[in-house]
Amino acid sequence: MSDKKEIILSGIRATGNLHLGNYFGALKKFVELQDKYDCNFFIADLHALTTNPDPDALHANVKSILAEYLAAGIDPEKATIFVQSDVPEISEMYLLLNMHVGIGELMRTTSFKDKARKCLGIKAPTEGDNDEAFEKEIIGADTNKRVNAGLLTYPTLMAVDILIQKATKVPVGKDQLQHLELTRRFARRFNSFYGVDFFPEPTDFDLSGGAPIKVPGLDGSGKMGKSEGNCIYLVDDPKTLRKKVMRAVTDEGPQGPNSPMSEPVANLFTLLELTSAPEVVTQFRQAYADCSIRYGDLKKQLAEDILNITTPIRERVADMLADEAYISRVVRDGAEKARARAAETLAEMRSIMGIRKF
Repeated sequence: MSDKKEIILSGIRATGNLHLGNYFGALKKFVELQDKYDCNFFIADLHALTTNPDPDALHANVKSILAEYLAAGIDPEKATIFVQSDVPEISEMYLLLNMHVGIGELMRTTSFKDKARKCLGIKAPTEGDNDEAFEKEIIGADTNKRVNAGLLTYPTLMAVDILIQKATKVPVGKDQLQHLELTRRFARRFNSFYGVDFFPEPTDFDLSGGAPIKVPGLDGSGKMGKSEGNCIYLVDDPKTLRKKVMRAVTDEGPQGPNSPMSEPVANLFTLLELTSAPEVVTQFRQAYADCSIRYGDLKKQLAEDILNITTPIRERVADMLADEAYISRVVRDGAEKARARAAETLAEMRSIMGIRKF
């Protein structure tokens, strides 16, 4: 039996600080996995370019996410941590793989349709909406607005991120499952076209152990997310964090013993279960059941329990950001490790495709 570890790969776009949802949904699990698997974690600055970010903000975001990865417990001695653009082989393979990707299959992806419509200010699809109508909307859109080609070929770049490292397990959210399926399709297509067994087909890696990890936001519905503006960031200072939690949406309170919880209140209890001691959760559940609960007390407790988790991380982030030499060394070493496997994959891919040196 081979002792070779399975390769896990996960990336996050450089679009701002990490939040509590990122921590419980991914980072905490990554720390647990880094001893068992060949873990590769990267900051996707090339993917972030699809939204044309301010250059200084992009660089700052990359640096802050690196610091947050490290502060959360990801160990560069155990896992490979790198910045996407520091591996130029990714960009070349992106070009090569695009030669085997169809425009139609890219335009049919749900995320592209949603983001393209948002970019162009086009109304959401209605019943009877079809791909042909969507394509006409894109082609006939106001020329002052545009959907960049990077957004269209996002699935190709994601596929390259995975395939260039020969990753077999990829933790993804529901919104990325379609892209992962496209990655498998592209791998099969390449292997079949050239008659090789070159790319493995990656599978989704369920970090939850079968129980969905959904960290709710503070707005009363949905999950925590940057675009929703309902986040608790890992680097929020105590005053900011307490204020956010105290403003969380609730309701008028239970209307009778053992009343069902509204979604906003159930969300707060979900956060409590993630961050508080079991006896604290039991105490507040009992208070809700017998109608003695005071939401203000619940929120105060929740804020302090979240701070018990985030304060050490926030302090380590500050230390990391102050140590420029350490951050630079981690990035440099990570790029070197990531490039070693990427260069090998790319060289073989080039040869398979007939791009060979004389």
